Order: sequence, then C-alpha cells, then structure tokens
Amino acid sequence: MPDPRLDPGRFASVRHQGAPGSAQAPPPGGRRGLWRRLAAKSGCCGCCGCCGTRERERDWEPIPGEVPGRRAAQPIRPGLLAPVWLRPGSSANRVAHHTQEFAWRPLVVRRGQRFHVGVALPRPLREGEGLCLELTLGPNPQVSKGTHVLVPLGDSSPTGWRAEPDEGVAEPLGGVAGCDHALWVGLTAPPTAPIGRYRLSVRTRTEAGELRRRSRGKKGIFGAEDSVYMEKTSDLSEYVLNESGRIFYGTEEQIAERAWNYGQFEPGVLEACLYILDRGGGCPTAPPPAMVARVVSAMVNSLDDSGVLVGNWTGDYSQGTNPSAWAGSVGILRSFHGSGAPVRYGQCWVFAGVVTTVLRCLGLPTRTVTNYNSAHDTDTSLTTDIYLDEAMRPLERLNTDSVWNFHVWNDCWMKRPDLPQGYDGWQVVDATPQETSSGTGYTGLYWFILVYTGYTGFILVNSDKVYWQRQAHGGFAVVHVEQGAIGRRISTLGAGSAARVDITDQYKHPEGSEEERRAVNAATSHGSRPRQRGPTSAGEVTLTVGSGPAVAGAELELRAVVKNQGAEPRTLRLRFSLCAVRYTGVAGAAFRQEQHRRTLPPEQAEDTVTMTVSYAEYQPHVGDQDALKLTVAAAVQETGQVLAKELLVRLHTPELTLTLLGPAVVGQEVPVQVVFQNPLPEPLTGASLRMEGAGISCPKPVSLGSVGAGQTLRLSQSVTPLRAGQRRLAATLESAALPPLTGSVQFNVAGGDAGDTGSTGNAGNGGRRRRRRRGRPGGSTGG
Repeated sequence: MPDPRLDPGRFASVRHQGAPGSAQAPPPGGRRGLWRRLAAKSGCCGCCGCCGTRERERDWEPIPGEVPGRRAAQPIRPGLLAPVWLRPGSSANRVAHHTQEFAWRPLVVRRGQRFHVGVALPRPLREGEGLCLELTLGPNPQVSKGTHVLVPLGDSSPTGWRAEPDEGVAEPLGGVAGCDHALWVGLTAPPTAPIGRYRLSVRTRTEAGELRRRSRGKKGIFGAEDSVYMEKTSDLSEYVLNESGRIFYGTEEQIAERAWNYGQFEPGVLEACLYILDRGGGCPTAPPPAMVARVVSAMVNSLDDSGVLVGNWTGDYSQGTNPSAWAGSVGILRSFHGSGAPVRYGQCWVFAGVVTTVLRCLGLPTRTVTNYNSAHDTDTSLTTDIYLDEAMRPLERLNTDSVWNFHVWNDCWMKRPDLPQGYDGWQVVDATPQETSSGTGYTGLYWFILVYTGYTGFILVNSDKVYWQRQAHGGFAVVHVEQGAIGRRISTLGAGSAARVDITDQYKHPEGSEEERRAVNAATSHGSRPRQRGPTSAGEVTLTVGSGPAVAGAELELRAVVKNQGAEPRTLRLRFSLCAVRYTGVAGAAFRQEQHRRTLPPEQAEDTVTMTVSYAEYQPHVGDQDALKLTVAAAVQETGQVLAKELLVRLHTPELTLTLLGPAVVGQEVPVQVVFQNPLPEPLTGASLRMEGAGISCPKPVSLGSVGAGQTLRLSQSVTPLRAGQRRLAATLESAALPPLTGSVQFNVAGGDAGDTGSTGNAGNGGRRRRRRRGRPGGSTGG
C-alpha cells in the first residue's frame, strides 16, 4: 500500500521541496519514516504497543507546515472514500451528559464520558482501509498541547482520547442521499482534555489516498467529570444543574434573600462563557479547574482585564444599571459577549451571581456564599480597628477598616492534586474587585484550610474588633476588644431545598474555642503590629444593643440595655451615635447623637435607654443598600470600665408578590400579576420593574410611574415559557427611595404541541428526554 502522505491531492495547498518530478521522494519527516522502515523489516514484538500503536498514530499526524482548518478543498478522485454525513451526538448523549437543557446545537458533552459520532459512508470500510476522527481547538491547534487530536477508529490517541465502533446505538443516522452505510463511533474524551469549542472532522484512508470531511458547524465539547466530580446526585443537581437560586443579603440579625436567575443553559450564555475564557488568555493546555476558576474570577470584573462587570459603590448609576436592579446573570453575559465592553454596574452579589453562572456552565460545582460582618483590613494589622475620641465619639476619618454588612463570594468544589493532601473540597473564589492591605487590587481563589487555620483571607471571616480611645497626650490606647464580631452566619442555599444553610463551621472553629483563639493568634502574628491584648467585654457591667421593628417609612426605636452584675452600685455615662452606612461599611457623618447618665443598683440590676428616630429624620441619609449604624459607648465612673457596641439596622421593605394568571405552556404567552405596596408616607417615583427567568422570555424593564403613599400597585406583565418543566421567574423593583424589592414565583410549564421539554430548538426530541426535578413546591412566592 503506497504511503498516503505522497498523495498530492490531499495537500494541494502545501508545496513539497525536493527534486522536480521525483516520484520516489521521501515523505516529510524522513527520519521518522526511516524508523518506520526499520520497524517494518525487523517486525514488532507487540508486547507493549510502543511500536505498532505509535506507528498507526504517527500515520495520522499532520505534516509540518499544515494548518488544520485552513486547507483548501480536496478534489474527490476515484478510489477515495468520501464521507457523506458527519453527525456529532446521538439523542441519548444529552441526557446521559446532563446537558439536555442547552440549545440543541452545538452538542455539549462532559469529559471522561463516552458520546457518539455518526458517520455516513457510501459503502462499508474494507480490509486495510482506515478511519480517523480529528478534533481541533483554538486558532492554532497543536498536537503537543492536546488541541489537535487524531483518534484512529478502534484505537486511542497519545492524550487519552479513544474511538471505538458502537453497534449498540439503534438510532438511525438520518436520511442522507447517497448513504448506504451508517457507522456510530463511541468517542471518549479523557478527564484532562482542554475545555472549549472543538471542530470535528473525519478522515478516511484507502489505497487511493486520504480524504477529510468536516462536520457542519462547531460542536462544543467541554465540562468536567473528573477532579470536580461530586458523588452525591443532589449536590450535582444543585451546584451544577440548578439554573435558579437565592442570594442572601442584609445584616446578621436581619437576613434577607433575593431570587437570582443563573440561567447557565440559556441561549448565548455558553458562548459568552467560552468568550470569557478566550479573553482571559484561553485554556489551551488542559489547565486544572483551579486555573479555570482563577481566570473566571479575574475576568468577571473589569479591573485590569476589561472583564464582564464594572464595580460601582458611589451611589451614582446614571451611566449604567443600578446593581440592585439585576435579577440574574443572563442579560449581563449576553451584553458583554455582544459588545465586548464591560457592563455597568455590579456589586458583590452581582459578581458572585455571574461567577456561579459561568462556572456551572463550564461544569464546575459552584455555590454562592454570603458572609455577614465581613471585615476589610487596610493597615495589615489583621484586626478591625475602631477609633473614638475622648468623649467616646467615633472618629470616622480614622476608621478606615471597614466591616461590610455582608459580602458575597463563591465556593467552587474541586480536587487539588497540586496541593498537599487534605485540600480537596470547597475552594473560596472572590471576584469582587477590592484593595488589599498593600494597596493593590485583588481577586482570586483561597483554600478552605488556610482560611480555617488563620492565613489566606482570614480577616474576612475571623478577626477581633479592637476599640481605641484617644488619650490626653494625643495617643491612642486599647479600651475594649470585641471577640467573635466578624464573620457571622455565613450562609448559602442548601442542596435540594430552598432553605438557608449556615456553613460558618466550615470556615472557622467555634467562637471562643481554644482552636479559634489559636487561629486568631496565628493570623495576627503575621500582621503589621503585635497583637493587642486589651480588655474584653468581661466585667461587672454589661452592654447590649437592639431595636424595635425596623420598617421603611416608619418610626424607629433603638435601645441599649446596661446591667450591673457587681455588688456595688455603678454610675455609667453613655453616648449614642447614629449614622447611615453603606453595605461596604463606609459610614456617613452622624446625624443624631445623644448622651445619657444612668446609676445602676447592685445585684443584677438593669436599665434600658432608648432613642426614637422618625422617618423624616433618617430618610435623607439612607439610600440604596444602606443601613443605619448605632454606636453605643459607655464608661463606668467608679472602675473606669469601657464598653462599646455597634448595631446595624436594615429597614424592612415589602416583597413583591408574583402570581401566574393562567396555565404555563411552552411557546404561549401567560400573564403574571405583580403586586406591591408602597410603605412610604410619600409618593414613590422613578421606580422600574425588571424580570428574568431561565427558560422564560421576559419583557423589557418597565417604568411604573408614580405610586401614591401607602398605595397598592397591581401590574400585569406577559411572559412566554420557552422550556418545559419547573421554572422560576424572578422580579426586582428598583427605586431611589427604597432598597431593592424582590420577589419570585415557581411554576411548572407544560410542553407545547411539539412535545418540547428542553431547550429552544429541540422540538421532536422531547419524548425521549426527562429531567430530574428538585422537590420544591410549585407556585411559591417570595424573594
């Protein structure tokens, strides 16, 4: 059989250098040909496959100078076997790979799991003839980097791809003219294959030479069932397949939640995710999941990389969208992919929601996590420092260490073979652009064990709050240390339920335990100054702070309770200071201050000091995502004991109530009623409503005009379900006078006339597809 590399028709665009008219010119790569001829003369032992397998693989390798995907069209000469049709994927592949919710094209599969490729030939393969599947990834595919793969039928590639005939597929390949023989090939990608969008083609070889036929369109082959595989089905269903979720916000004592549409299977989202990887430098050499997570966390924000979202905490969103107005990730990703320009604007929960969408789309299990009282250290002390003057008033110009009311990041589950044993599991991914203690921007990935034991990212979840008071000589002294105030009620959505799960114990030891104090000491030992060991809250007199019902538009009552546990009476001097604070911990000027003096009898005597604030007094200072911060400082006259406490008060707002007004059927409009009541004693103007849901076509944002004081608004909007099954519709109402109002409704969608139970474009395939549904009640409302 002549060497097919000598066929000039196969490489019409490549010039061979050699003697003109030399019919016996050696093939390119003569040295390798010599080794083949020597092996042919001496024979092959076949003991390990190092001769035969390598030679068969080498026969299919591209020649030097060949650029895959840029060859000129080959003429079909007599004797060549021209494939008539190439079909990536059988109907069962999408269900087996849990990718049935993606659009019908391109095919989406996961690594380490077999899928099928159908090849239609004009006749069966004869003895001595061969067939090879060729896959290329990226603009410059290379065999050495695993981005140009040649997989002979019945054999495997050096990188671990394997192709075998599969006679168990009963599905017809399709009515293609000139097709007398259909061959189904089972193709398996190794767990280490690069993720991305591949081009698939088939080569055939006969005595007359080789012929290559490319598939119609690009077929995506990505995902991961290897180092990110979770054994529990409920975990995979939640952290990879669930398209909707809830993100928690508010304060430690007033936890709120909002529905978020991740929409990782929505049309256009997959393309946007691959575009993000390309913009971030691509993943051409099979990087581990940790590297993918790092690239995504860097590219989701626009800091240094012109990534997906521009962060904005100024309160001025006139040049873009208020972060509170977003109801999901889909619109953000589509906009970024369509324009290539960063989307304006985002804050921590928006960054985290987009990261969850991208990583779930790429097959990495991901959850959205909220940390309450999240510290941000600015002087590398690894403590949160609060400065007071001689009269116990906060010195806001010195209080640069901020404590965010809440901060949202992500956990991504993966194995870490690059780290010592014990580091597998959830990894912390934070895409919110921030400033580090040394002044440089950071986002990134932390390891749970390092956070747990007091190193990377420790300040966020476990540091002491240290109070400093200015002394007569002008210096500062530690007067109070509050332990356990940072990193509270760390929350995420539980797998297979709609309930909040507290995962604080996964981040740190129990507060006050020996292990927790050891972790704090280990962290602060690396700080910019020695650990401060001032007085803690222990003493004869105790102080607690609280509030009555906090409702937007209503009067607010704040209170401090002091208790004397000693045997002698005690006289206290208390100072109340009230200001507005953004959720990032940036406080405004105090707009209300009071001083009180109390004498407490001995033996468990207590007294309550109250401060009442009217709506007219706090309204000018409270904006979107703002809370009220009460600082209470007290000094005991007889003993010099100093006490201090801070209280964050979030003003409650009503939820949006969403109700479906008809049956939900794929492809048919159904009205949805949105109801909310204006809680303010004044008209609400400039409000707008935004809706989003996976598998649901929603209207554009709508302006609501003016809503009178105390008025209840009922608004009807039509949506169109695009996919059958259980769906969740989320809505957000944005206004300048109120924090964001959110709500959602969950309902079941029946298939249309075509029996569609999957993505748009899957008509006719729904009868063979079933999706595991999570056990959530239909028709529920709330945000």
